[in-house]
Amino acid sequence: MHISDGVLSTTVITGGWVITIVIAILSFWWRYREVDVVEEIPKFSVMTAAFFVASLIHIPLGPTSVHLIFNGLVGVILGPLAYVAMLVGLTLQAFLFQHGGVTTIGVNTMNVGIPALLCFYIFKKGINYGFSEKIMGGISGALAVFFTTILLSISLLTTGEEFLGVAGVAAAAHFPVMIIEGIVTASVVTYLAKVKPELLPVKLNK
Repeated sequence: MHISDGVLSTTVITGGWVITIVIAILSFWWRYREVDVVEEIPKFSVMTAAFFVASLIHIPLGPTSVHLIFNGLVGVILGPLAYVAMLVGLTLQAFLFQHGGVTTIGVNTMNVGIPALLCFYIFKKGINYGFSEKIMGGISGALAVFFTTILLSISLLTTGEEFLGVAGVAAAAHFPVMIIEGIVTASVVTYLAKVKPELLPVKLNK
């Protein structure tokens, strides 16, 4: 999910940066209205680190690579701040380990950050409708990878049809990741709901 420098067109790169900057500012403001963001720093740091480590370890597969993302889990736990966490994690990866391009940080953040926000919303709505945190956690974890794969494919295809094959390989390769992340997210959310429900940004059904 880390697109390198020199792959995307200038238009796509610019659009990615504009979208990322706008969403990051709005996400921070949105969360700031609800809680004291300073109190969120410990949780923010832990989840950013989890995303950083998980997505840094990747397995090369042809023209692309496969790795865990955990953007669904980060979205469920951090809520709106998940997008900022993705931005911080990807920026550190690009500058410290050259994992993903520097010019494509905006697009890469968009591809994993928007699904994180969507899955937070899905998780929240599911809980409000009476579904268990385990079910919604699993759905959110899996859908985040699915949405990310779609956005990655769109990013590549808007640059040129020659990336159609790469997009197809990336989509197929991340199907097992969807299952794994669905299980992991369901397990973590279920555990937190029992021992530390206040870490979740939604009110759970009791």
